[in-house]
Amino acid sequence: MTANPYPLGLRLHGRRVVVVGGGTVATRRVPALMDAGADVLLVAPELTPALRAQVDAGRLHWVPRRFEPEDLDGAWLVQVAIDDPMAAASVSAVAAERRIFCVRADDRTAATAWTPAVTRHGPVTVAVLGGGDPRRAMTVRDAIRDLLAVRLGSDGTASTRGRPGSSAGATGGTDVVGAGGAGSAGSAGGAGGGRRAGRVALVGAGPGDPELITVKGWRLLTEADVVVADRLVPGLLLDELRPDVELVDASKIPYGPSRAQEEINQILVDRALAGAVVVRLKGGDPYVFGRGGEELLACAAAGVPVTVVPGVTSSIAAPAAAGIPVTHRGVAHEFTVVSGHLAPDSPASLVRWDALAGLHGTLVILMGLKNLAAITATLIAHGRPPQTPAAVVQEATTGTQRVLRSTLGEVAADLLAADLRPPAVVVVGDVVGTLDG
Repeated sequence: MTANPYPLGLRLHGRRVVVVGGGTVATRRVPALMDAGADVLLVAPELTPALRAQVDAGRLHWVPRRFEPEDLDGAWLVQVAIDDPMAAASVSAVAAERRIFCVRADDRTAATAWTPAVTRHGPVTVAVLGGGDPRRAMTVRDAIRDLLAVRLGSDGTASTRGRPGSSAGATGGTDVVGAGGAGSAGSAGGAGGGRRAGRVALVGAGPGDPELITVKGWRLLTEADVVVADRLVPGLLLDELRPDVELVDASKIPYGPSRAQEEINQILVDRALAGAVVVRLKGGDPYVFGRGGEELLACAAAGVPVTVVPGVTSSIAAPAAAGIPVTHRGVAHEFTVVSGHLAPDSPASLVRWDALAGLHGTLVILMGLKNLAAITATLIAHGRPPQTPAAVVQEATTGTQRVLRSTLGEVAADLLAADLRPPAVVVVGDVVGTLDG
């Protein structure tokens, strides 16, 4: 009889964990290691854009080559995230020689450690092992997650509040049927030999904290066969996907590598027409500079049903996380959200910066760090006082959030001195100092 595994919670803060592989499996597993504070070393010839962004931000170490035994020097744990059985076996053999526990994505029976199905609820973490059956572990995990939502508050203490409705007909999402109607997608699957009808959900993942996704958004993730995820999606959400879910990394690194939007559209349509439940997981809200409208139109043209699930947008959440209300009685009765990815003098820009300079309310700028100096100079040139309070919030609602407070006239220079980088939200207006003290 096979012995049962011994459950254990590893305290990995500051300890070296080696991840061999830089593909989608590593993309899913690394965020939980980072959340645990591990010193993560990635060993792989190439990385997904999402992992490369973490390396560029200085949160991970990367050795751009194939595994070598010395990579395990000082390691406490190794995760093998490659699908080559011979290469994986060689890594686990070195780990066994050094008595380092090894997780293997390719063969659970050959591993010395398993990664459980995990759900997190504030300070409470529940890990479920299903006797080697990932689906069983996921089913039990999801049942426990539902129970925690009823029984516990966000701080892990007992609560009497009811669980928000999460049935398929619950409010909070918009169902849109493709051009062929609901029956056209269904007939493509049903009349053609029993294949089920596919569908697409455009889901907003929120500003960064994985607990800020909506109940409906999380439920659709648990039902997904395919998840197409952007770089700004909270990594811990990917860690909770079923092992058999196809993860497509559609990361769009600012001013770096990106998939063409047409390719993303085609992936959504092709997978859905093949009968898959597809979730397009996007940071923030799908319709706030997320190109969700383009993806919906592509699906509609192909007759694919689409559900749109709004998300918490960073344009409001980032200021709030920094203690800045976008409106406040007697201070600001309006707020305007604009994209700063194009410079004010760009012929392609649709933003009337001169008009924005004359407003008295709050101005929230997304994707504007690269052009911030030009943006602030333009606002000042058109009458916005240079002493107007301003702030930059980097990676809002996450454990690496940083906040810079300045003025409109100085914020661009202060940004460079503080070495802030995307993703970040810029807030301009008197509300910046409203809650100080």
